[in-house]
Amino acid sequence: MLRTVLLIQADPACAEAIREALQCSSDGPFQLVWVTGCSEGLQRLCAEESQPGVIGAPIAAILVDLVLPDSRGLEGVEQLLRAAPRTPILVLCSAQDEHIAKLAVQHGAQDYLLKTALQGYLLPKALASIIDRCAMSEALFEEKERARVTLGAVGDAVVHVDPRGDVTYLNAAAESMAGWSREEAAGRSVEAVLRVIDVTTREPVTNPMVLAIRDNRTVGLKANCVLIRRDGVEAAIEDSAAPVHDRRGRVTGAVMVFHDVSMARALSLKMSHLAQHDDLTDLPNRGLLNDRLTQAIALSRRNQQKLAVLFLDLDRFKHINDSLGHDFGDRVLQIVAQRLLHCVRSSDTVCRQGGDEFVVVLSEIAHAQDADVCAAKILTALSAPFCIDEHDLYITASIGIATYPDDGREADNLLKHADLAMYHAKANGCNNFQFFEASMNSRAAERQSLEHDLRHAIERNEFLLHFQPKINLASGAIVGVEALLRWSHPQRGLILPAQFLAIAEECGLIVPIGRWVMNQGCAQARAWRDAGLAPIRMAINISAVELRSKGFVSGVHAMLTQAGLAPSDVELELTETFLLQAADSTATVLEALKDVGVQLALDDFGTGYASLSHLRRFPIDTLKIDRSFVRDITMDSDDASIVRAVISMGRSLDLKIVAEGVETSEQFDFLRQHGCPEGQGYYFSEPMVAAEFARALDRRTSGPRLVAG
Repeated sequence: MLRTVLLIQADPACAEAIREALQCSSDGPFQLVWVTGCSEGLQRLCAEESQPGVIGAPIAAILVDLVLPDSRGLEGVEQLLRAAPRTPILVLCSAQDEHIAKLAVQHGAQDYLLKTALQGYLLPKALASIIDRCAMSEALFEEKERARVTLGAVGDAVVHVDPRGDVTYLNAAAESMAGWSREEAAGRSVEAVLRVIDVTTREPVTNPMVLAIRDNRTVGLKANCVLIRRDGVEAAIEDSAAPVHDRRGRVTGAVMVFHDVSMARALSLKMSHLAQHDDLTDLPNRGLLNDRLTQAIALSRRNQQKLAVLFLDLDRFKHINDSLGHDFGDRVLQIVAQRLLHCVRSSDTVCRQGGDEFVVVLSEIAHAQDADVCAAKILTALSAPFCIDEHDLYITASIGIATYPDDGREADNLLKHADLAMYHAKANGCNNFQFFEASMNSRAAERQSLEHDLRHAIERNEFLLHFQPKINLASGAIVGVEALLRWSHPQRGLILPAQFLAIAEECGLIVPIGRWVMNQGCAQARAWRDAGLAPIRMAINISAVELRSKGFVSGVHAMLTQAGLAPSDVELELTETFLLQAADSTATVLEALKDVGVQLALDDFGTGYASLSHLRRFPIDTLKIDRSFVRDITMDSDDASIVRAVISMGRSLDLKIVAEGVETSEQFDFLRQHGCPEGQGYYFSEPMVAAEFARALDRRTSGPRLVAG
């Protein structure tokens, strides 16, 4: 089915790229209607509203840039929402405007997409996803509307009796509700045909028609009465019975009109459930959470007990949506919801707060620290692989914990403090939980300040690279170098990547920062060669977001060409955990990089879940043994066995092995004795600035090797 997309985009080049992406997509076909401003887009929508089909097929989705000549930010999005409230909107934004795009989603847009992600795969997937999800919501709305109309139009049951109270007539609806045919019921007393009882006492109730005849007035059943059908099935009914008079005003019988309200009551309960639960996971939503949490606080206050609020956020979940699509991401969220439910008691509450955020309320716990048992159980449950459509995904989460009454006495405060603790868990490397501490408020302000400064770091030329050599353990020669990012902050001094890369990833700056590192690393390698130094391979770390960004492979090739380097002169390092996320799409990009000719290294090997099958699947050239194993190889037999096994495996698979974190002569001797080819660490050299490394590299050819004594 043809899907018409209204594109509001001022940049012709961007519009053409979007058109090409949609034309080549298997998620279509799409028909693109392009306008350059918000006002023109509103005119198109108004024309479609007054004359459906005026621009062809009905508009299925709106694709709008946040920055337009006649509108900027939320202004244009809000105008479109008012003009077409039921048409899904996908917002396009730059990395620096991502926070505005998130606000647009909160105001009613379905999703947003970075302009850097406008490649042929992501854009059509995102459009198809929001169109399908909107269609499902519309179908649910229509189902509810049909149910309302049906209940209003259903034929009421009608029964007539003579003055003695014997049945003379039933219509088809009455036959169905009573379980008697008209012929069978004729001449029988109405109380035999229409048995009515009190729900509470289970005693028979006088039929309203008998009362209508006796008292010559209109009467009805009490609310707690039900009709017992002939087969024993009970039905709640609403009725009205009135006497029938002849011309002289004498009572000649009575008529009762009634209908089954069981479905209406059940539908009311269902609608109430839908209003209070998330339609994807069926977990309580934010509104019901506030009620549950408020009640739990009141109960804990009355019983003088504690409760805990766990705020959970899935780590790097957006990468799943971007690489595998929102439908796939929705299925992951459903599995997460089920695993969370299995980790708590029936008296606890698990809620989907929105997106990939969940809240768990542990009611009436004896000690605040009891919450860490549940948090640890959740992390363990989520660590099991998610097997969906032949994809094996590994999900981690960050959890923040706040307790009543220590961290707050009101629901809002507890949620806010649990949220702060969750961000602290992310700052500590993800896949962990943290309890709220009062100092986190100041740390949250500190993080916001750091994010603000980070947004201007590139333009202010505050980044620099340090370089750490890789050493041939047999000869002591420098055989490679790793480029390590540093941030020279004007007030804070030198900041290491661990303190700011997570923030960069969350606020959408990791791609431009990674591009800067790649460009500077290649340029420095060229500069060393131009200075007459021997060529060595430059290792550069890349993140998951960079690898999956639009044009990454072509960008790498362009930078190599610009620097005049051969592809084999560069080695890209990626972490083991990242390698297993969205393995299919990752493998495709890595194969493309291998076609270019660059080398690929697996960093921190041994800390994730990679198996031999993974190593065979991905075109990896180098394994870097994580420093956590190297640190204790001379004292811990298990670590020593692991290191020996990795060295042997590398030899068997023809993979280069590099030991990270070599800091002592004992570690160096162990690794050299067991045939580890290369090492890296403070035992040989700390990371150096470019000029210092150049002197060390020069000594390699004119003096002693770089090996600690």
